[in-house]
Amino acid sequence: MKFIVSSSSLLKHLQQISGVINANTVLPILEDFLFEIQDKKLSVVATDLETVMRVQMDVESKANGKVCIPAKILMDSLKNIADQPLTFNIDKNFAVEITSDNGKYKVMGENPDNFPKEPAADDTTGFDMTSSGLLTAINKTLFAVSNDDLRPAMTGVFFELSKDGVQFVATDAHRLVRYKRTDAHASKTDSFIVPKKPLNLLKNALPDNDDAITVSYNSNHLFVNHGSTQMICRLIDARFPDYKVVIPADNPYKLIVNKADFQNALRRVNVFSNKSTNQVALSITGSELQMAAQDIDFSFEGNERMSCQYDGEDLQIAFNAKFLIEMLSAADTEDVKMELSTPTKAGLIKPTEQAEGEDLLMLVMPLMLNN
Repeated sequence: MKFIVSSSSLLKHLQQISGVINANTVLPILEDFLFEIQDKKLSVVATDLETVMRVQMDVESKANGKVCIPAKILMDSLKNIADQPLTFNIDKNFAVEITSDNGKYKVMGENPDNFPKEPAADDTTGFDMTSSGLLTAINKTLFAVSNDDLRPAMTGVFFELSKDGVQFVATDAHRLVRYKRTDAHASKTDSFIVPKKPLNLLKNALPDNDDAITVSYNSNHLFVNHGSTQMICRLIDARFPDYKVVIPADNPYKLIVNKADFQNALRRVNVFSNKSTNQVALSITGSELQMAAQDIDFSFEGNERMSCQYDGEDLQIAFNAKFLIEMLSAADTEDVKMELSTPTKAGLIKPTEQAEGEDLLMLVMPLMLNN
């Protein structure tokens, strides 16, 4: 088996899928890429048994065939080879010889028959959405996913499909993000939970444009197709918590602040907060917002004030500043609106304006005020 491929093009394609490979795997073959040539098309597959990613590219070749090549050494060598055609020669013992303009490199490949088979796309239901739409949904929800393996349902993003649109929900029990798009429609009402790792990989592989993407799923797996890139991942088999009950129906007090100013003030004040809670107390009176943080153990204290628009009674409420900073980043508007009620009830954060076909709502639980 022999083929010729551009070194920079191969590296670019491999970088899209190399994130799948875990450093310390149980099966040594999972540290390899599977190269498969069929009719002058090369497809490269990487898997960790939970997630499979595949890219396709055109190459020059006369024969079909397949081989497994160790990923790390291949990536390391390609990063150091200038853009030029590379010739891959694979013999019947799976020894791989790579020839460049002025070099020759050898690496021992493995038998491709030992590479895990990818799940079949049986009984799938699908819907289409734009690449930028899915990318935005991932970016706006992924940060709120829980890392607690004892609650597996929260370690992924909940996809809720209906004929009206698609909702993406993520929560770690301290905060919740719900993002809805009405420009994507499913044929029926359905839901499933997608783990964090494959979504992170998609984030790096998808372009931020209006390319159409096909998302399909069955009871165990999710399949995402974009051009020459494919991803398959196992869904989380758990029940997502009933998030609708925690979203307050009526928070009467409305606070509007400049997003960048608020974020920067929180960053400065948070330096002086207790490192285990990141607690910052907000005191809102009239058109002034005061932020205060302290760490009693070290006698640290930080205070700042800024102007705001506020409609409601005077209020003192505390939040985790780190959570607020992350959540504010998900809002794309100059100003953000916070809806509050009492110091013990969840606060809502929303952009002051929503783009057409989008709806973003974020919820954050308050902390106990330590007076």
